Amino acid sequence: MHSCCLVRGPSVDAFLLSRLQFALNISFHILFPTITMAMGWFLFYFKLRSNISGHPVWMRMYRFWVRVFALSFALGVVSGVTMSFQFGTNWPGFMEKVGNVAGPLLGYEVLTAFFLEATFLGIMLFGIHRVPNWLHTASTLIVALGTTTSAFWILALNSWMQTPQGFEVVDGVVYATNWKEIIFNPSFPYRFVHMMLASGLTASFLIAGLSAYRMLKGDDKLAPKLALKTATYTAAVLIPLQIFAGDMHGLNTLEHQPQKVAAMEGLWETTEGAPLLLFAIPDEESKENHFEIPIPYGASLILTHELKGEIKGLNEFEGEHPPVAPVFFGFRVMVGMGMLMLAVSWLGSLYLMRNKDFPIWLKRTFAGMAFSGWIATLAGWYVTEIGRQPYLVSGVLRTADAVTQLPPANIALSFTLYLVIYTVLLIAYMGTLMLMCRRAVEIEEITTEEREIAKAKMQPTDPDPSTV
Repeated sequence: MHSCCLVRGPSVDAFLLSRLQFALNISFHILFPTITMAMGWFLFYFKLRSNISGHPVWMRMYRFWVRVFALSFALGVVSGVTMSFQFGTNWPGFMEKVGNVAGPLLGYEVLTAFFLEATFLGIMLFGIHRVPNWLHTASTLIVALGTTTSAFWILALNSWMQTPQGFEVVDGVVYATNWKEIIFNPSFPYRFVHMMLASGLTASFLIAGLSAYRMLKGDDKLAPKLALKTATYTAAVLIPLQIFAGDMHGLNTLEHQPQKVAAMEGLWETTEGAPLLLFAIPDEESKENHFEIPIPYGASLILTHELKGEIKGLNEFEGEHPPVAPVFFGFRVMVGMGMLMLAVSWLGSLYLMRNKDFPIWLKRTFAGMAFSGWIATLAGWYVTEIGRQPYLVSGVLRTADAVTQLPPANIALSFTLYLVIYTVLLIAYMGTLMLMCRRAVEIEEITTEEREIAKAKMQPTDPDPSTV
């Protein structure tokens, strides 16, 4: 593998501002696909339950959450388009060198996923009374498949940038030699599973949190209770799977990106029986940590499954390792939020299994954690992306060699505009969701007539949804 880089010598200001701008854009963008990837499958489940049971509560749930899906999808599309522009404006060296790989993968995502989503989203949103029920249900399924397919291609590209293979470098330009190896690169399966589970947890806590918020506002109807139950059980199942997937992903990262793992663990010297640091303050200048709270042998046990397993330290990768502090703290925020999700979802499930109502404090906890998936996702992505530095494509293209030669003032202006617009959009998005919840308290209702129709459709052996 060659590192034939195009040395441009960018100014520090242009380099820093370009990185900050792209970080801002990707941070804003990832919030919404993280919701829609799993929300599509929740909607398909709600629609299936509506078709099977005939009880109107499932369609009430579907109609409420499909609006959340549509709003999230729209913001994801808009922010994704502006992000793609930056490949040409802020990072021209990226496409110049690796466009032969990145271009087709991004094209496949548009052709196989985005067009599919965009086409059937219209039927899903506006065709419920205009097309046969089976077609509307199929459209919901296709949209869910589309969001998953989109994640497949984007994560294939991102994973290839982390663990590249299946290519050759000719005259400083990357050319594909094996598309199977490119797509199914060593880190892709782990990253894909990890991200899909993260999306499931993000959507679960959003549904649970907003449902709890509705109940706190006095909504005593079945829909928010059933949505809260569904989301709580889903989160309780997914979080242990996520912990297992994260462990497997960590082992893969140790094999292919040991410098990233060293930064995550705050480990400076190669160590046998390395401790797990619950907390520390990494100091890159002195190459040591301050205020360490270690668990002896913990890191080696988790990463090598041996008490005295060897883990390479950061000093083995002089000039080739990422900034330590953001990777170190980002990893602990992600893990800490995961542990909190585990505790809250399991506690909620315990109340549900005992057929007990959630106490006020637990409803408030769920409401407060409505956007907790965002925190965990962003922290995880910061670990992934910052942990790849100083490379855009590991071992192939350095970040500094791909940056624009635009004047720093131009980048600062666009960065400021992005920051203002995205802040306004994010506040408006969250405010809109809160408003939708408060309005649902007043207008969403299942009438006596609807209940009688539902009972007539149900089989005698079917359980009464009102008792769910």
